[in-house]
Amino acid sequence: MSSHSPYKGVFAAVLTPMKADLSADLDLLAAHCKWLLANGCDGLGVLGTTGEANSFGLKERISIIEGVVERGIPADTLMPGTGCCAAIDTVNLTQAALNAGAKGVLMLPPFFYKNNTDEGLFQAYARIIDTIADDRLKIYLYHFPQMSGVPITYGVIEKLLKVYPETVVGMKDSSGDLENMAGAAERFPGFACFSGADKYMLPLMRRGGVGCITAVANVACHVDAEVYRLYTESGESAALEAAQEKLTALQTTISAFPYSAGLKALMARNSGNDGWLNIRPPLVQLSDADRQKLYDSFDDLGTPMPAAA
Repeated sequence: MSSHSPYKGVFAAVLTPMKADLSADLDLLAAHCKWLLANGCDGLGVLGTTGEANSFGLKERISIIEGVVERGIPADTLMPGTGCCAAIDTVNLTQAALNAGAKGVLMLPPFFYKNNTDEGLFQAYARIIDTIADDRLKIYLYHFPQMSGVPITYGVIEKLLKVYPETVVGMKDSSGDLENMAGAAERFPGFACFSGADKYMLPLMRRGGVGCITAVANVACHVDAEVYRLYTESGESAALEAAQEKLTALQTTISAFPYSAGLKALMARNSGNDGWLNIRPPLVQLSDADRQKLYDSFDDLGTPMPAAA
């Protein structure tokens, strides 16, 4: 099976900075996106879990996609999250992403109803694809059962690839299960599998994966990019192993804290802009004590973030 994926490499699951009133700060978001692209990211997974997408309404999400493009972010670097509970919302958001110029979207399954059959999930995706009916549409399935409660099984993938081989082109696997993500890459050649965890990017690429889409890339994009470059350009080496160890240590340290709040705290310190600390309930900022613990643990790794723009 040949690949129809327009994307590979290192993608950040982009944070969404907010103003004091908790509306999206589009100027700061665009600046962050430019910083990520300048420091190793091949693309930008806006409006994902780390970006608090499900705390934003449909109109807000559309304005975020359109807003970053209007502020100079190349649309073909965007992989917006567009999966919603209601099919019509997914359709409208996906169409907005395509119209803005995105080459692909990351799509959660409808996640309110649980214990679905493979046939039910297939029909949910099929309805969206058939309604949009646009040859530009490239869907990356978003497998994150810990959060969605709705796993995307190999059976669902197999049927979607059979019926929509040029539309369903890949997956982000945030399950934390290396065997599941590597199994998909091996079972479905040409199906672009991205790791949702930095520590699994290299093991997944060794088994046919194409990169990562991760939260930690918001602050460690340069290290993710180093691992990706060393492997794809030079293959196995001591330098690759050292970079991977550094990347794994960064993820382990940061994941000891809630991702969105912890990463926003690191961005606030690096940029000197406390607006980065704003976050929508039910998520909350780190306490002062936890923020200092994060800073101390991060600094002990000796892998500083690139300087703020």
